[in-house]
This record gives sequence, C-alpha cells and structure tokens, in this order.
Amino acid sequence: MFDKILIANRGEIACRVIKTARRMGIKTVAVYSEADANARHVRLADEAVLIGPAAARESYLVIDKIIAAATQTGAQAIHPGYGFLSENEDFCHACEREGIVFIGPPVSAIRAMGSKSEAKKLMEAAGVPLTPGYHGDEQAPAYLHQQADAIGYPVLIKAAAGGGGKGMRLVEKSEDFIDLLASCKREAISSFGDDHVLVEKYITKPRHIEIQVFGDTHGNVVYLFERDCSVQRRHQKVLEEAPAPGMTPERRAAMGKAAVDAAKAVGYVGAGTVEFIANQDGSFYFMEMNTRLQVEHPVTEMITGLDLVEWQLRVASGEKLPLEQEQLQIRGHALEARIYAEDPAKGFLPSTGKLVHLAPPAESLHVRVDTGVEEGDEISPHYDPMIAKLIVWDINRDRALARMLQALADYRVVGVANNIEFLSRLTACPAFSAADLDTGLIEREKAYLFPADVGVADEVLQIAALAELLREAALADKRAQRTADARSPWHARDGWRMNATARRTLLFRHADTDHAVDVAYLPGAWRLSIDGRSVEARGELNERGLLRVELDGTRMDATVIAAAGRRHVFAKGRAWQLAAVDPLHHGGEGGGAEGGLLAPMPGKVIALVAAEGAKVEKGAPLLILEAMKMEHTITAPAAGTVKAFRFGVGDQVGDGAELVDFEAAAA
Repeated sequence: MFDKILIANRGEIACRVIKTARRMGIKTVAVYSEADANARHVRLADEAVLIGPAAARESYLVIDKIIAAATQTGAQAIHPGYGFLSENEDFCHACEREGIVFIGPPVSAIRAMGSKSEAKKLMEAAGVPLTPGYHGDEQAPAYLHQQADAIGYPVLIKAAAGGGGKGMRLVEKSEDFIDLLASCKREAISSFGDDHVLVEKYITKPRHIEIQVFGDTHGNVVYLFERDCSVQRRHQKVLEEAPAPGMTPERRAAMGKAAVDAAKAVGYVGAGTVEFIANQDGSFYFMEMNTRLQVEHPVTEMITGLDLVEWQLRVASGEKLPLEQEQLQIRGHALEARIYAEDPAKGFLPSTGKLVHLAPPAESLHVRVDTGVEEGDEISPHYDPMIAKLIVWDINRDRALARMLQALADYRVVGVANNIEFLSRLTACPAFSAADLDTGLIEREKAYLFPADVGVADEVLQIAALAELLREAALADKRAQRTADARSPWHARDGWRMNATARRTLLFRHADTDHAVDVAYLPGAWRLSIDGRSVEARGELNERGLLRVELDGTRMDATVIAAAGRRHVFAKGRAWQLAAVDPLHHGGEGGGAEGGLLAPMPGKVIALVAAEGAKVEKGAPLLILEAMKMEHTITAPAAGTVKAFRFGVGDQVGDGAELVDFEAAAA
C-alpha cells in the first residue's frame, strides 16, 4: 500500500479522497491554485503545493505542474478525482513515465472509451447492446442525413468527443437535420476541437441507468449494481438514486453482465461506470463509459456498505478486489442531491460569494454530507459552484425520500443563491415520488417545480420581527455589560413607559412589496400586528440564529440569519429572504424605499446610469452590474432622489452589498 498520494483535484472530491486516505494511514498532498489558497482541501491535506493562477488551464489542467508537485513531495501515486485530468490519457502517460502510479485505468482503456464512436465499435464487437444508429467515420452531411432518414426520427446528433451535455442536438424531422448538424458541429469543434459526430435513434421517455464496475490487475471484474440518474437538467444530473426503482433481478443481472463485458473488452482496472439509456419497456443500450469515479458514487457506497475510494487505492497498489460478485449485496435505498450555488428562479444562474452562514444537517447512519467548503469559505467564479452532495439512506425508497426531505429542510445556506428549495420540490414532486422517471421529468413537471411566488405569510414576518427584537435586546445587553453601570434602566430595550405601552413599526421588504409589522411591548413578550391581525410573541435566539418561537402559545423552531441588510428566515422546510427596512434605524417612517439598494448577487459595477442628486421615477435605471457574464440593471424602488453611489465603475461588490443611498419622495 502507498505511504503518500497526491490528489490532482480540488473541492468536494479532494476532501472525499483525503478522508479515506487518512483512515487508511496514507499521507496526502493537495495541489491548489492561487484562488484556492485557503480552501478546505488544502486545510485537510498533510501537505499542499501551489500550482498556478486561478484559471484551471493554468493550474489544475497543467500536467507538468502536477507531476512536479508529486515528485517534489515524494508522492507514490496520484488520485485524479473526477473532471480536470481524470480521463486525460496524456496525464496517465506522464505518470507512467515518471514512475508514479495513476489511481485509475490504464491509458489504453481511457483512449478506447474517450471517443463515443470508437467506444461503440468496441462495444458492438463485445456484444454489448447499442442504440440503433450510425457510429462510422463518414462525416459528409448528405451521408449523415441519409443515415438519419434510415434510422427514423427523432434522432440525436452527438459529438463523438462530447460530454457534459455539449455537442448534442435533437432532430425531430428530416428537413431540420442539415441545419442542426451544422450547429452541432460548430459547438463540437469549439468545445472539444473535434467535429466528428454520430447519429442515434432518440429514445422517447428514456431513463439514464448506469452500472458501477470495478476491475483489478489480476483479471477480475465485478459490478456493484446500478444507479438511476434520470433526473437531469440540460443533460446534467440533479438527483441520483440506487438501486434503480422498478429494477428486476433479471434486468439487473443482464445490465451488470453487459457492463462487465464492456469493462473486460478494454482491459479495465479500477472504478468505472458504464452508462445506459433504458427504455420504459426494460430494453437498454450502451451510451458511454466514464473511466473514473463518478460524482454520484456515494449512493452505491450507501447501499453496499463499501468505500469505493479504498477499493481504488487497494487495486492501484496491486491488490485483488476485496470481494467477489457473489459476496456483493444491496441493502436499502439511497439518494443523492447536488447542492449548488445557483438560482433556479434565474435560469439556474451560478452564484458566487462568501458563505456567510452554512449549517448542513447533522450526519448520521442515514445522512451524509460530502463537501469541499465550510462557513466563511468563498464560492469562486473560477470553478464548479457545488456546495455539497447530500446523501441519505434508509431501508426502502419511501423512507429514503422522507429522509431527503427532512435533510433538505434542515440545510441552511446564506451568502449565495442556492437550489435547496428546488431540490425539496423535486423530491416531493408526485412524479418523482411515484418513480415515474425519465430524463425529461424536470421539463414536464415545470408547473410544480417552478410555482408562482405567492408572497410571504404573516407567520414568516412575525418570526423575522421576533428575531429582530430579540437580537436588539441581546445587543443592548452586551453593550450594557461593557459599561460601569450594567443594570441601568437606560440600557434596557423592554419598551418600558411610565403611563403607556411602547409601540413601533418594523418594515420588511419581500420582492417588491413592503410589509409593516406593528410592535407593542408587553411584559416578557411583544404583540405583533399585521394589517390588524395580531399574535403575542416570545422566544429565545442564540448567536447562530437558531430561534425558539412561541406565537399565541404555539411553539416551533426556526432560523433567522441577519446578513448585509437582509433577514434570511428558515422555517417549516422553506426559506425566505427579506430586506430589513427599520424606520428607527433609518430615521423616518418612509414606505421602505429609502436606504441602501442591495446587490442581488456578487458582480462588478459597469455603469452608473443616474447622477448623484438626481430625482428619478419608480423603475428608473440607477446602475448596471455585470455578474456571471450577464448584465443586471438596478432600478429605483419608488420615485425619489439618488443621494449617493457607494461604489464606482469597475468596483467589485458582494451579494447584498448596499449600492445606492436612495431617498423616497414624500407621499
């Protein structure tokens, strides 16, 4: 077994490999870019080597720098993780040349499976079922059009060197073929430097089912059952599970045999995944083989009780596979949800910035969180915006679904937009819960998954107001403790008046609507009123924002995080974002429009449209932000005056930063 390995990756997968290596007593070396100098995988590793600037093409994708880091630190082997150089045959060659073990398949297997068309020729020779289609070398448009007509529409044009959903076009009728072929080839040459395509029959309502295989250097190959990855968005997996719902033992055995045959056909060693397109009638066809560990490998680990990274290390060091096929068993059901810093309401636009508050659900036998970040870390614009993988397990699918819903409800993320609520709706979606699965599920269930905004409930505003009042009282108490007379009544925030009840109004903005919560101070509590509806509220708030709420005697738990002028309310499995516009703080009783306008996401100021001192109408453009290569116009929330801009052109701003001092016109 190795004494020291280098991990040629970052983020979640690097941390995942370090965890197993540490348990096995193997020292680890991390590599990192300038942007990742303080990243979690760097903090966890025994050693870390800087390999270049933030851009991956200048750091994580530079073979010579990674080989030099391994040589410098005396690492005997390199684990490539997934993505980056994990399926790069030149990298595998470089490891061999320097006498460093590549923890993965031989270069011949990577080469064989690197081209979709060449892989399909090999699979056809090995007797693995293939989707009806053309996988040859002739690329003349007229010839490919003729092949598509013979296959029958709809067909899918796919870049032979493609991946990640790029270089694919669905053609539903013959007259569209030539134009879509040209478009596909343009994208293929731009993305992969190769415009070779193949044409396949498009399967209606297909499921994406993949088989985990493992081979060793002694000629043994086994399959560790299947994963269903049908729930996808733009060919990117969103929710994965194992085993596949509705899988019969006979079909599992047939798919397992086909996957093992595929692995043996290329002399496969290590962890690999054979991906199939499956028909609703049970037929299945080879799609491609990923010659690395998959992002979704934890669901296989959860149902088998095995550590696939440990298997990788053992096989790479020359050991036989730890178990034979007959010894492998499935127990229970597992699901994985990918927690991303992205905004589903804005077309899943990636979000970057500091993780101001990060509280994942507690890990247990049933819940696992694989992550590359901790609270205070940054989601960088340079890399994939994954926050974590949330994996749950239970004895059957229904109970696993319940576990996932609860774990998602317990997840708290503040500082970046995220897809947690979307994943909750997806898990609860009747089609998904009933296992009515195909790769078009998200598209056909749009109405359920993207509901119209129905505003904010009184209860949410009451929770936000209660947290605000408790936080003010706690701050006042802290300040009092720093004075000579901590017990002075002048420090108290209990609303005491000699002959009257103290009253005030808290204002919260949700979307474009302001909501007033009228507060009356009571002994040990507050009377909170919204449009004449009132409750008596009391509670306890800790420094992490955990709130024990009591509204008219009904108790519940919530979390309220204050960050950059916003109040993030987590309650009853949902999250709301409110802007706090407190008239006591801003010195007036405006309608909530005055104060600082907030940046909706991290970005760069590229234009100041209005002038300081200008009087503007509601909706008038004030400034323009550029974020994630898109422009976003910040507009006036009401008629009023631009008092001052807090940033200039070219300045970078964080999510929630106050951009403009704005004063609303008197009503």
